[in-house]
Formats: sequence, structure tokens, C-alpha cells
Amino acid sequence: MPAARSRFAVRTLATLLWFTLLAGQFWRNLLDWWGWGAIALVLIVGSTVVLIRLKPDWRWRRFPKALLSFLGLATLSIVWSAYPGASAIGITLQWLTTLTAFFLALTLTWAELLRTLSAALRWVLGLSLLFELAVGVFVRQPVLPFWVDYGPGAVPEAFYWSRGLLLQGGPIEGIVASRNLLGFVALLAVIVFAIQLAARTVKRGWGVAWLVLAVLMLVLTRSATVTLAVVAVGLALLFALWARRVGGTKRRPLYLTAIASVVAVVGSLIMYTPVLLDLFGKTPDLTGRLGIWESVTELAAERPFFGWGWVSYWAPWVEPFDGLAVRKGVTYLQAHNAWLDVWLQLGLVGLVVFAALALSTLWRSWFLAVDRPRRGLADTEPYTASALLPLLMMAALLAQSVAESRMLVEFGWVLLVVLAIMTKRQQAAAAPMP
Repeated sequence: MPAARSRFAVRTLATLLWFTLLAGQFWRNLLDWWGWGAIALVLIVGSTVVLIRLKPDWRWRRFPKALLSFLGLATLSIVWSAYPGASAIGITLQWLTTLTAFFLALTLTWAELLRTLSAALRWVLGLSLLFELAVGVFVRQPVLPFWVDYGPGAVPEAFYWSRGLLLQGGPIEGIVASRNLLGFVALLAVIVFAIQLAARTVKRGWGVAWLVLAVLMLVLTRSATVTLAVVAVGLALLFALWARRVGGTKRRPLYLTAIASVVAVVGSLIMYTPVLLDLFGKTPDLTGRLGIWESVTELAAERPFFGWGWVSYWAPWVEPFDGLAVRKGVTYLQAHNAWLDVWLQLGLVGLVVFAALALSTLWRSWFLAVDRPRRGLADTEPYTASALLPLLMMAALLAQSVAESRMLVEFGWVLLVVLAIMTKRQQAAAAPMP
């Protein structure tokens, strides 16, 4: 019984941690930065205590070397940083965020990871729907975050917690205050809920209901960037199922088709960009992204090899970030492209290391998804649906990284680290997925 209570406590902490990572803006809008900071501190301390008490396996060979190299380079960058004070803050926060990822990756099984992430996603989507219904039915006007005074004059649309457009068919922002973020959360939920249904780890009725809600929320966000991620996830799933069907010795046509498909999708996006932008209500400059990318590229070119120093989220009070990305009165704190952000902060050296981290995780995820376990299962036993989870998650993260930098911060970074560590440990153990 004590062991059961202990695992329940670990899963509860993990669920709350996932929820806070996914919906950090919810806490900040509701309780201000100080309230969010207090919750984050409790979760960090709790994660640390659990790691110390459970004494997980810290063996070097079970950790992805690219992850440790990236963290080491980011930490070392304070030596040449153009803003050492801001870098110190950013690096500290990066390590604290990584600590929570260690807790999730080292103390949870694959089944527990799926279970806790699913619970957090249900809370985010359920509260988002209730929140949007309350705003649309009772408030009937846009809602700003609590505890914030924006002063006189017009408030930029990006500052609103919700614009109350649910009854008009969206786009909606939910409790996370961003349609792009809510759309990505909904996509993660579609992946997780569908896998749980396929693996028969949830009751079919409830599983179908939550899957339908996730798809509905995905549609209501009307997010173009998430639509790109949906295509990437769909292709990854299609090719993974194909690879499972043909086996390991007959995959050359599959890989050639995959390469051709990527080229075709990229070409179609370029060719039909004006049509797609009009369809999703985007401006020709991709809602300001082209201007941000141009500014970041010019700045990164000034320090091309080792960058300006790691800072994670941009620090708007220091050069060169003050005024670097301002659009319609809104100061943006990211490059809206994870790869450009890494180049800006850690240069080409950091970009190579980050690419090694992301692509090696994708590589391991692919083979864990499509190859039969080397030991532990009979050759006749079917693949499990859960084995697809890392691959589909990585496909979503990599697609999102083209238009957002969230893979470097908060839930995006934690998810990347968790997948990197768990796939590496799975590979090292050569054990079957759940």
C-alpha cells in the first residue's frame, strides 16, 4: 500500500507539472507572475525531492550526449555573452526546466507518461472550453488578464486572454491565451487520446468523447502553424504504419517515397502560399514573421559561430533584444523559429549541436516505432500503439519549430528532453515499449 500511494503521488505531481508546462500562461493571467512563480517553485522542489528519494538510474550511457552537449554549451556561453546578467537568468531557468524534465523521464514508465500527459491535456482542453463558453455566453466581450493595467488607449489583440469568439466559430485562445498554443495542445491531445484508444487503455466511450473534443478544439483555433504540424504528424504516422507492414528489409521504396513527399509538400506550400494565407486569414508577411526572421538573421550574422549568448526567452530590457521584434505595439520575445533562435543565441556551433539532439531523438523514435523489440517480446506479438508516441510527438515538435520557438522553452523543451532521454534509455535497454 505505501508503494501504491508513492506511485500515486508521483503521478499526481507529474500531472500537475504537465498542466503547468502546457498552461503556464493560465497561471500567469490568473495569479500574476508571482503566483505562477510560486507554483513553479513548488513543482521544481517537488521534482527534486522525488528524484533524490527514488534514486533513478543516472548512468552516463543512458543519457543522450547531444542533450548534455547543448546544455553545456548554453551554460558556457555566459563567458562570451553580450548580456551576461540576462544569460545567467536564462541559463538558470533552462536548467530548472530541464530538472523537471529529468523527473518526468527518470521516474515515469512509458505507460505513466502517457497517463499523466493525457490527464493534463484533458484538464487544459476541458477548462479552455468552459472558459470560452463563459466568455461567449456571459461576458460577451474580450477578456484581458487579471492584475494587469495596460493604461489608456487601444489594447493590441495579442494581449487579450480571450476575444470571446467561440459562438462565432473562433478562433479561440482558451485558458492558454493563444490560438497557436491551444491548437498545438489540441494536436498533442489528438495523438495521445488516439493512442490510448488504439492501445485500449481507456474506456472506449470516454476515449472517443475526448478525442472528438480535441479535434473540435483543433479546428476552432484556426491555427495555420498547427495545420502544418497536423500534416507532418499524418505523414509520420502513414510512413510508420507502412514501415511496420513491409518489415526492415524492404523499406527502400518507403524512404524514397518519404523524401519525395517532403519535397512535394514543401513545394506545394511555396507554390500555394498566397492561397493558404488567405484561407487562414494570414497577412502576406506571415503575421509579421518574415520581418522578425529578417531582423534575427541580420543580427545572428554579426556573431555567426558562437552567437550572442544563451538567454532562452528574449530579455527585452537588454540590447540587442530591445525593439528587435515589435509589431502592432506588441514586443515579441522569440524568433518564431527555433532554429533561427538557436543560431542567434549559440551560433552555428549551437545549431549543429541542437540539430544533433533533435534529429537523433527523431531517429531513435522512428526505429522504436517501426521495428520489433529485440528482446522481451515474441516475434509473433504485434507492435503496441504506444510505440508510436515518441515519433508522432517529435514530428509535431519539429513542424512547430519552423514557425515557433517553443521547442526551446517550457513544455516544448521539457517534451523534447523527456523524449530524448526515454528513447535513449529504451534503446540502451533494448526493452519493449508498453
